[in-house]
Amino acid sequence: MLRFFLVEDDPAVRRMVSRIIAESGLGDVIGEADDGMSTSIDGIRSADVVIIDLLMPGRDGIETVKALRDEGYAGRFIMISQVENKQMIGEAYQQGIDTFIQKPINRLEVLAVLKRVADHLILEKSLQTIRNSLSVFDAQGNDEAKMGGLRQRERSWEQQARSLLMQLGIAGEAGASDLIDIIIWLTEQEHEGRVLADLPPLKDIYEQVVRKHREVRDDSLQKDARAMEQRVRRLAFQTLTHLSSLGLNDYANPTFEYYASRLFDFQEVRLRMRELEDGSKTTSAKLNIRKFLYVFYMEARSAN
Repeated sequence: MLRFFLVEDDPAVRRMVSRIIAESGLGDVIGEADDGMSTSIDGIRSADVVIIDLLMPGRDGIETVKALRDEGYAGRFIMISQVENKQMIGEAYQQGIDTFIQKPINRLEVLAVLKRVADHLILEKSLQTIRNSLSVFDAQGNDEAKMGGLRQRERSWEQQARSLLMQLGIAGEAGASDLIDIIIWLTEQEHEGRVLADLPPLKDIYEQVVRKHREVRDDSLQKDARAMEQRVRRLAFQTLTHLSSLGLNDYANPTFEYYASRLFDFQEVRLRMRELEDGSKTTSAKLNIRKFLYVFYMEARSAN
């Protein structure tokens, strides 16, 4: 059961959303506020999801989200809005909004959005439980059992990674197999006790993956690693282009909503969208490859 907090100046909307949450069985509304100014980290700290209006008197939704993030709130935000201004929506995504609910409120849309966010949160919590169990298993099990568990998890994460490639429209790209090999290598690193709060240097990743998954001589290692780096960069560009195209056609597309601001800096997504509108096949957007790889890896893990 998830805990929701509502920030909305219209009491009728609060009542409607509260009723939908209660009837859906997704969780409980643990608190409400009628404006952004009266919403603080102390009031929402225990909430898993904050549902917040975009346009409110005093302090709007975007300013409130930014303030709450600065205060340390790490939960999810769903924004209620009747605004279609793409720049304002883009700014909301940059501040950490997960998704939007459009006004006037539609019960089916609210249920679909809440269930999507709830499913992801439940998967994250399940993953943490599994990781804790596996750490106990690893500490107590024998080497053969541990290696069997590792191979099973590698296969599971590899399958999820391939599913993500298809969802992102890049399964047929040249760098797709490189990305799979990188995911497997990172999985092995974490299993061996290396904490991946951040990635190793990209150059090290490419060289280690080439050494493990490619039959190369030492004198060609750096050349092959640079080739992999270029393929991964092109893959990231194709992902950015595909997501930006989805956003141009439908800003509420769930794949665009969920992945664009996670895999890339959203200002670069907006730039690529403008370039596509102008018919440009190239881009001046800056690709953060470390972020792309890390988020892809975490997404592959979180669905298992």
